[in-house]
Amino acid sequence: MCGRYASSRQPDELAEEFEIDELRLQEPLTESYNVAPTDQVYAVLERPPHQENATTERQLRSVRWGLVPSWAKDVKIGNRMINARMETVGEKPAYRRAFAKRRCLLPADGYFEWYATDAKDAKGKPRKQPYFITPKDGGVLAMAGLYELWPDPAKDEDDPSRWLWSCTVITTEAEDSLGRIHDRMPLMVERERWDQWLDPTRPGDVDLLTPAAPGRLEAYPVSTLVSNVRNNGHELIEPLPLEETW
Repeated sequence: MCGRYASSRQPDELAEEFEIDELRLQEPLTESYNVAPTDQVYAVLERPPHQENATTERQLRSVRWGLVPSWAKDVKIGNRMINARMETVGEKPAYRRAFAKRRCLLPADGYFEWYATDAKDAKGKPRKQPYFITPKDGGVLAMAGLYELWPDPAKDEDDPSRWLWSCTVITTEAEDSLGRIHDRMPLMVERERWDQWLDPTRPGDVDLLTPAAPGRLEAYPVSTLVSNVRNNGHELIEPLPLEETW
């Protein structure tokens, strides 16, 4: 699964990278090296035109990580819906409507996974070593995602803050070189498929999603500081000397 990731790029960088038509942000998000569930994150998405002869608009928005279906009674359901499995994303009631027409890209510097080592803690459980997984070329990861809009029943219908925007990361089986760390990984959308994936008039198609090509990503151990959400700095993604790993 993907439970933490890093996102440090500024809106203008993402606007250029993803050819954004409009920034729909009240204010830029603070760079984060420890993005956690329920945090606000950047999402690239396209909204269908509201007027005849208008064109689809590609937007950069801030959304909550943890998808809240439109039919949910409580926003807390999103706390456990941070990932959607590629194998069932078009079938599960919580995701199938979003998969049909509300797909997005979630930009990331890289993501974290925890590897269970042979070392034991005081309770006899395996110590877990965090790894940071990132493109070797330093480029941005375009993680495949879905987004939803949830109407808060406690707010008036004409209240502009009534709608909560939320998202989930689509995952798949990890490719061989990463599978030793964790058996799941986020799905990537290759640049040449961004237009098709984001197009809200096009039905969802899992064939547009692919695991990162073998050799494109690198994984290296990092400090266990990342295990605490209160820690958030560039030091969390700095390689850890091998002698300091478990």
